[in-house]
Amino acid sequence: MTPSDFEAAFARDRATVDHRLRAIVAARASHHDGMADAIRYALLGGGKRVRPLLCLWTHDVFAGTKASTRDTALDAACALECVHTYSLVHDDLPCMDDDDLRRGQPSVHRKFDQATAVLTGDALLTLAFEILGNLKAPADTALEAVRVLSAAAGTSGLIAGQALDLAHSAGTAGASITLVERIHEHKTARLIAAAMDMGALISGRADADARARVRRAGLLAGSAFQIVDDLLDLEGDAVTLGKTPRKDVEKAKLTFPAVAGAPAAHQAASERIERALGALPEATGTPLAALMGFFAERRS
Repeated sequence: MTPSDFEAAFARDRATVDHRLRAIVAARASHHDGMADAIRYALLGGGKRVRPLLCLWTHDVFAGTKASTRDTALDAACALECVHTYSLVHDDLPCMDDDDLRRGQPSVHRKFDQATAVLTGDALLTLAFEILGNLKAPADTALEAVRVLSAAAGTSGLIAGQALDLAHSAGTAGASITLVERIHEHKTARLIAAAMDMGALISGRADADARARVRRAGLLAGSAFQIVDDLLDLEGDAVTLGKTPRKDVEKAKLTFPAVAGAPAAHQAASERIERALGALPEATGTPLAALMGFFAERRS
């Protein structure tokens, strides 16, 4: 796949995800005008839609873009974006990472207030499971999708990752790469693996072995994504990133470059992407493979 082909596919399906998100918010999250405004601000105010595209494009690897299950995969992709956006809204709160900028605009608690930000995150997390509860899929598929996403979002995933991150934000002295990787796996990689697993699941064409390989590729790609995120915090700027740079340094957060150095971090990210692609040979030449490759090269 050429870079221009990838860019075209990215723009097309990102727009497809955005269109569906707007429709879902209008149909399912507009009962209170003030909350609807905050939800739209958080969810529709930018973002690359990486996790939804991973879900959609993993589905396509196994079922194809013309499959009848693609609209179901699109809804699952939107549920993933709701969970991801909720995590960003809550991460930015003063009691968490205390960040004033997100996706190039004021964080939700700065645009509105802290109480609204808490409720917005709560609403988005709940909306994600409402979406999955209404999937046009066999009951066992919908239930498995709920299981996969809830495991990635709960205390075996995002919640544990954030708790570990907060607990180890007082400096890196004596810290190990093992601990950094544990934080990365829970806070980032498990949701990325879940995105890909849900796409494979909904395709109806991925057996147990294929789904295991998808999850393995997702964990590796998710680890690389977070390593690069750490590097961008160190090396990027606010205009390019859309968020405040060097926050990790200011807070003495436990990151891969802080523990191992930037050169080792760049190498680790590239190696993980290579292993992720090796786990999914059927993705060769597809937008999914191109997106995973982009993880190690992104600048925002």
